[in-house]
Amino acid sequence: MTNPRLIAVGALLAASLGLNGCVTLFPKAPPAQLYRFGAEPPKLDAKAQVGAPFNLLLAQTVFVHAARSDSILTSNGTETAYLAGSRWVSPAAVLFDEAIGRAFDAAGGPARLVPRGGLGSSGASLRLDVQVFEARYSGAKTAAPTVVVRVHGVLAPMADRRLAAERTFEADKPAGDNRVGAIVTAFDEATTQVVGEIVAWTEVQGAAAATPSPH
Repeated sequence: MTNPRLIAVGALLAASLGLNGCVTLFPKAPPAQLYRFGAEPPKLDAKAQVGAPFNLLLAQTVFVHAARSDSILTSNGTETAYLAGSRWVSPAAVLFDEAIGRAFDAAGGPARLVPRGGLGSSGASLRLDVQVFEARYSGAKTAAPTVVVRVHGVLAPMADRRLAAERTFEADKPAGDNRVGAIVTAFDEATTQVVGEIVAWTEVQGAAAATPSPH
């Protein structure tokens, strides 16, 4: 014989579980708006698209810790903060590496990207250190910030790993307004400029870097 009390308890438990399910489906906090940068490869000067072909290994990029995640970093003097309610669609370090690879693929120059572990001792390696990747305010945060992207690049032959060439690339792009959309546009413009300069420099310097020093 069925116990009516057990049926009532079961119904309450099922209702409670259903209510908890609704809480997970409809969170109180609004979802963050997602953004990206570096989706379009830069246009390169014709000089960067000629030269002797060489293999190029892209070493893992070193990304400044505070900006490597999917949070959008801002600074104001010694203070730092992340833009509320806005994130990159993927971690900034991932988007930057994707932008670099996309730019080399689209360049059509002498550099031929090879997978890690598949190069042997033939070719050059490019190591990138993203030192600054932030929107900088100056004084009052009511004014539009300037996005600063600074990257240090090092080219070395795979054969002996000696330093062949190095350079620091930097772009400063003022945001058109103190709004997230305008700030993200400035990030995209600064990244595109820096990535374009890195690819053009590598295409010109890479062949010499890929040649091992005589012994």
